Amino acid sequence: MNRILTIIIGSLIVSVAYNFFLIPHEILSSGLSGIAIMLGLITPINTGILNFVLNLPLLILGVFKLGKRFIFYTILSVVVISIGLYVVPIRQVSTEPILSSLFGGVLTGVGIGLIFRVSGSSGGFDILAMLLNQKKDFPLGAILSAMNAVVVLVSGFIFSWDAALNTMVAIYATGKVVDTIHTKHIKLTLMIVTNKGKEMKEKLLSSVYRGITLIEGEGAYSGENRKILMTVITRYQLTDVKSLIKDTDPDAFVNITETTEVMGSFHRN
Repeated sequence: MNRILTIIIGSLIVSVAYNFFLIPHEILSSGLSGIAIMLGLITPINTGILNFVLNLPLLILGVFKLGKRFIFYTILSVVVISIGLYVVPIRQVSTEPILSSLFGGVLTGVGIGLIFRVSGSSGGFDILAMLLNQKKDFPLGAILSAMNAVVVLVSGFIFSWDAALNTMVAIYATGKVVDTIHTKHIKLTLMIVTNKGKEMKEKLLSSVYRGITLIEGEGAYSGENRKILMTVITRYQLTDVKSLIKDTDPDAFVNITETTEVMGSFHRN
């Protein structure tokens, strides 16, 4: 219940950031939400409706391809953001575009960071990147950056290059806040040292689509035999995996490191 409440609060913060700071100055956010804002500005259709319609195909695909809990939280977030964009009135809080892009980006980052912390996402490019990453080990960070670059370029051509630069400021601010609240890297490597290797392996295999490498270990001080499990996950799975590890073996030693690149396949056949 706490997770659902966190997602609702985070999604409403994103909606307020868009309607109070970004949209009044023709500043776009990252991802599909940015495209929804752009279409909402140049068409009579409400941004909330556009945000839901654009996300709908990816959400349907995610139901069949991604984890049930993750996609449920993501659907909830997309619905709340879309309703918020429809209901919350558009108000110009500041007359300065650069201040609006900065504060709008920070608020958006707070909202998205809260959603990430409970193993959800705000939809859009995050879902697309995860779907691509299930097929091959695409660099998720590069994919998301390239997609956001397209949003910035489109903003420059349709509105103005000042709007495009302000969009870059908003996207940058959002990213930095998300990094602070959750984690910077999209891929993470877990090294789990545990006395309950079999139980831990079964729990992880049932919840993550990545493969797991099992290594025999020995405590240098105690001399006890232990299992070392190594796997690579995405930041969207981090909260769930940490809870799973704690429930399976509260005494497990876990080292979580940021992963910049993965060579070879960590996928299960």
